[in-house]
Amino acid sequence: MGTKHNSPGNKARSPVSIFVVLGLCCFFYLLGAWRKGGFGKGSSIAVEIPKQTDCPVMSTLNFEPQHNYVPEIDSSEPKAKVFKPCDAQYTDYTPCQEQDRAMTFPRENMNYRERHCPPEEEKLRCLIPAPRGYLTPFSWPKSRDYVYYANVPHKSLTVEKAVQNWVQFQGNVFKFPGGGTMFPQGADAYIDELASVIPIADGSVRTALDTGCGVASWGAYLLKRNVLAMSFAPKDNHEAQVQFALERGVPAIIGVLGTISLPYPSSAFDMAQCSRCLIPWTSNDGMYLMEVDRVLRPGGYWILSGPPINWKTYYRTWKRSKEDLKAEQRNIEELAELLCWEKKYEKGDIAIWRKKVNAKSCQRKSAKFCKSDDADNVWYKKMEACITPLPDAMNEIAGGELKKFPDRLFAVPPRIARGSVSGVTTESYHEDNKQWKKHVNVYRRINRLIGTTRYRNIMDMNAGLGGFAAALESPKSWVMNVVPTIAENTLGAIYERGLIGIYHDWCEGFSTYPRTYDLIHANGLFSLYQNRCEFVDILLEMDRILRPEGTVIFRDEVDVLNKVAKVVGGMRWDAKMMDHDDGPLVPEKILVAVKQYWHGGSNEGNNTSYDE
Repeated sequence: MGTKHNSPGNKARSPVSIFVVLGLCCFFYLLGAWRKGGFGKGSSIAVEIPKQTDCPVMSTLNFEPQHNYVPEIDSSEPKAKVFKPCDAQYTDYTPCQEQDRAMTFPRENMNYRERHCPPEEEKLRCLIPAPRGYLTPFSWPKSRDYVYYANVPHKSLTVEKAVQNWVQFQGNVFKFPGGGTMFPQGADAYIDELASVIPIADGSVRTALDTGCGVASWGAYLLKRNVLAMSFAPKDNHEAQVQFALERGVPAIIGVLGTISLPYPSSAFDMAQCSRCLIPWTSNDGMYLMEVDRVLRPGGYWILSGPPINWKTYYRTWKRSKEDLKAEQRNIEELAELLCWEKKYEKGDIAIWRKKVNAKSCQRKSAKFCKSDDADNVWYKKMEACITPLPDAMNEIAGGELKKFPDRLFAVPPRIARGSVSGVTTESYHEDNKQWKKHVNVYRRINRLIGTTRYRNIMDMNAGLGGFAAALESPKSWVMNVVPTIAENTLGAIYERGLIGIYHDWCEGFSTYPRTYDLIHANGLFSLYQNRCEFVDILLEMDRILRPEGTVIFRDEVDVLNKVAKVVGGMRWDAKMMDHDDGPLVPEKILVAVKQYWHGGSNEGNNTSYDE
């Protein structure tokens, strides 16, 4: 994964109290959300907010001496640069998946839908505006079924997918009935059928991958069964599908099976599905199905619903010949056999395969195996038509057996047990968990919003072993655990805990839409990226993906945070720096920031106004 900068085996840096967050968040609820965020504008949520937050500001800002504010940067220093709003046309700007740039790349193998980030001279260095009329999203679980039109003002899917029950437009909201192309009667009924074959109910299946997810209704309805799905779809003519998913409070990224490897470790997912995703599984010598095999755990399940399954019924609807569809299914069956997947079920529109648990149980014919000895080294690596060898067997399951969820959340991940994560031992792993439990308890005790649906979509930008996410684990929220490509590679262990995440280089834009996260945690991130790329670019990207009135918690060395604070001062964020909870002599400090509510105004000629 590149140069190793920070070892997760070291004692975890504690995310200190959120005294400031509570004060600032409540302050912005009172002065921002009610007045400008849509509450009180016919929204029933207005009545609920006082009950949910219960946050008398002054009584909670109880700063003991060890939590003193750190003095501001010397006033003799040059003032922070004030960043102006971008033009309103950039409201939904996704720097590495922009349409104009995409169309300059080859369409072959979906290359043009992959990540293509702007060069340095083309980077936007302004603040992405929210659309005019933006409203604070509905709280979970209501957000699963309703999204404000003002937040994602795109109606094309309501027409294009009208008969498939994807999404409906009603008044000032979109309603998501839970349907899909292959489950028009609803995701629940579809998942019930899957659960008749796959052990979803007992915790054996926790992590899932949805390739070509649409508006992610499969992932949305799996959540109540304690299954966490990573959904992805390209930014294409199915306008804003991933944006809808995240607005609903469901994990998703912009992504595609194309020419480069998926940004996930090997043996990560307990289950994967293609529900009419229209991925050409047998093309390129089966390369795409081999990539799914790489990220599927030994013993994991693959579900295919849609072409060519049940072709005898649908060949006319699909406008394809019987011979063509029959040949396609035969090729998929042969490829699955080569991958050592055993077919477990085929009925109606659904077929299910299970990957063998180890090499001993796999009597495959001659196959082309991948030559790389690191199946997790995937960032911008070209995808190959080769089979990833199964890991060495441990307890009869290749790679190591996992406990059922939730027990696996704090059990020692097999990668750590066998010493595959550099610098991490069983003892240091347990100590890391202990520290994060302690720190998150402080969050919950001091800030009543932590652990509520106010923070639904959470991101940890430098996730380490996933201790922060594990301590926060709750049906009310989910965490995108990001492992920087220049940090120690811990993402495989994070998945073994039953959490989800992704590899990413923070010198580039993240594969998401603007305004998709409520809370962002950056632990040691800026020390990690010092001298690698501009802090300004990372902070502007954080602003892009953070929702109005969202919160950021930085934890880093004081010299680094002083540089961060100087940039933040010009970003329409309200921020305070405070001492470490162990006292002012600790060089690590805490910077807590809340993004102000503002949105793009009317555009008349060349004059664009912005409202706060």
